[in-house]
Amino acid sequence: MLKLIGLELKKMKISWYIRGVLIANICIAGLLTIIPFAEQNSPENFVVSASEMNAIIGITVRATFVVFAAVLLAKLVIEEYRDRTITVLFTYPINRKKIMAAKLIIVGGLTFITSVVSNIFVLIIFYVFNQIFTIFPDTLTSALWIEELTRVVSFGLASACTSLIPLYFGMRKKSVSATIVSSLIIVALTSQYNEAFTVVTIIYIPIVLAILGLMVAIASIRNLHKVDIA
Repeated sequence: MLKLIGLELKKMKISWYIRGVLIANICIAGLLTIIPFAEQNSPENFVVSASEMNAIIGITVRATFVVFAAVLLAKLVIEEYRDRTITVLFTYPINRKKIMAAKLIIVGGLTFITSVVSNIFVLIIFYVFNQIFTIFPDTLTSALWIEELTRVVSFGLASACTSLIPLYFGMRKKSVSATIVSSLIIVALTSQYNEAFTVVTIIYIPIVLAILGLMVAIASIRNLHKVDIA
């Protein structure tokens, strides 16, 4: 399995993904550090504390990489079915289910790693700015940092599983656009934030979405022989 994953990573040329992650991190960090400054001149602040900013950072990062995951799914799975290059892979003396499992592990694994690392990166950037400019008076203690990191890892794992849901929609018509659009719809529905109600921080919703993502992955692997390649 590790060899299959390594071969798939080489084939997809992961450098484009890494560049995209770096650019996304810079954009997210830049945008989220500007927001508090912009709100200082506003009579009604959208973000009033560092804890709220943490939630916004988490939502933004996870939403970004759920869409990135859809692009990965399109590249690793949907395009190969659409262009029928998957038939070449299936001629190899390797179990088809292992090939598909390797692809989905790459998508979920990269989504988890980039979500967690990016979230931590943006948090650090924001708190450095907060120390310099004192945007918010409250700061994170070591205990709160541990709590925040635990939350980041937990939600990152849930996002990694959730990111597999667009596979279901993409495989129906072997459509790249359906894969990406479905990820955007998931992000739009789960990334709503306001002071009164925040969908994504309700732990049951990420858990349900994660279970759905795992079910899609398992069904895609188990029903592989039923998928029309032509």
